[in-house]
Amino acid sequence: MPPVLIAFSHVRWRSTWARPQQLLSRLAGRWKVLYVEAPVASAGPAWLERFDAGEHLEVLVPHAPMQDAGFHDAQISALLPLLTRHLTATGQRSEVAWLTTPMAWPLAQALHPDCIAYDCMEELADLRHAPRQMRQRDSALLKRASVVFTGGPSLYEARHAVHPAVHCLPNAVDAEHFSPARWQPGSPSARRVHVLLGALPRPLLGFHGLIDERVDLDLVCALADHHPRWSLVMAGEVAGKRSGKTADHLPRRPNLHWIGPQRHEDLPALYHGWDLALMPFVVDESTRSACPLQTLEYMAADVPVVSTALRDVAWLYGDAVTVAAPGAEGFVQACEETLGETAAQRCRRSLEATTLVSTSSWERSADTVHALLTRALQRSGRHAQAQALPLRVVAGGRPG
Repeated sequence: MPPVLIAFSHVRWRSTWARPQQLLSRLAGRWKVLYVEAPVASAGPAWLERFDAGEHLEVLVPHAPMQDAGFHDAQISALLPLLTRHLTATGQRSEVAWLTTPMAWPLAQALHPDCIAYDCMEELADLRHAPRQMRQRDSALLKRASVVFTGGPSLYEARHAVHPAVHCLPNAVDAEHFSPARWQPGSPSARRVHVLLGALPRPLLGFHGLIDERVDLDLVCALADHHPRWSLVMAGEVAGKRSGKTADHLPRRPNLHWIGPQRHEDLPALYHGWDLALMPFVVDESTRSACPLQTLEYMAADVPVVSTALRDVAWLYGDAVTVAAPGAEGFVQACEETLGETAAQRCRRSLEATTLVSTSSWERSADTVHALLTRALQRSGRHAQAQALPLRVVAGGRPG
């Protein structure tokens, strides 16, 4: 039986196919992965919803009567007995606790894991409505974690001085999934996307991702207003609690189209229909360490990308992505120039993107994580039964 890895994540397993799903689905088999989501508020006694997401991968969704969001302190008295009973009933114990949010630290600690892994995939404490305990929990988790992964070089810079085992693990990509070579015009995905995009005039510019406070909606509107004949498509879930906006209150323009969340299997067809991929993020405290997952996905789909001046995007992908000058005027100009690039310019950009994509696979990242977790578990005094693999340096590795 492989060792047990209990992941505590703020990302819903079925909501999107993001970093936690990409990594943990590839670790399953070498580890028995229990993926614990933040609780869902529901009436009546607390209970635990369970479903299999793959071999050796079980998702646990606590339901509790408390209204407090996320892994709030008030939830622990209900969640801990649920998880303890489940582990006892299945004859399992927490050998590795994997956390994507520091708010889950008290709950993970109460299960007495042998090893703590902190996947600091983003700076959650910088979000506008972050719980006041977030920074304190982050500090406490850094003191106790056996190994820490960061989602980009800025997060690495902020943490490597306070922890001896911090590893820069930038987001990667499933290049085969997004490859243009897999494009099939008559596929179900292509037909679904055609219904959404087929009648829209060109050029067609698109964004896919979580639409929260970090997406600069004023910038999107400025682009739509400046070029009313362009079609702008915004795909993704609207995070109303974070942004203060709901789908009914999003800005409206004749050429601005909100198409909502899309299936992961439809994303290659969606990107294939775009002339330009957008990353219109605000540049402030909430994005100072942002390294968006979709950057490499856009590149793998061979779509030109224009981004606002996010530090990690420029650092990691600056030669393959057009990084706009500050302000709406700079972003509009960057889009105009990228759409008007010559064949030679596009070829150079595409070659650079292909090189970055080829060195940024989730399989490679998962192998590195597995090796580091195995070593950390062995150092804890308990022998890891998972198959040992050679450690391979992830693209982007430790910044020098």
